[in-house]
Amino acid sequence: MRIPCPLCGERDVREFASLGEKSGPRPGTDDAAQFSAYVYQRTNRAGLHDELWYHAAGCHSWLVVTRNTLTHRIDAVAQAADRKSV
Repeated sequence: MRIPCPLCGERDVREFASLGEKSGPRPGTDDAAQFSAYVYQRTNRAGLHDELWYHAAGCHSWLVVTRNTLTHRIDAVAQAADRKSV
């Protein structure tokens, strides 16, 4: 799989580290149960969804990759800093 980095261009997936499904904004609370759900509970659904990827062997940017988990087709890539909902 190749990921089109907005800063470096298209790169092999081996240059990236995946954090997994983007789970929304971090909870603004000290409640351990809510924080645990934020970190560990993922929908893991098949199809199109947003994932967080880190370009470890490149520009060191965090990216939001919109990817189909069935086909691995990438529909969109944006820098996470540019997305208000991250």
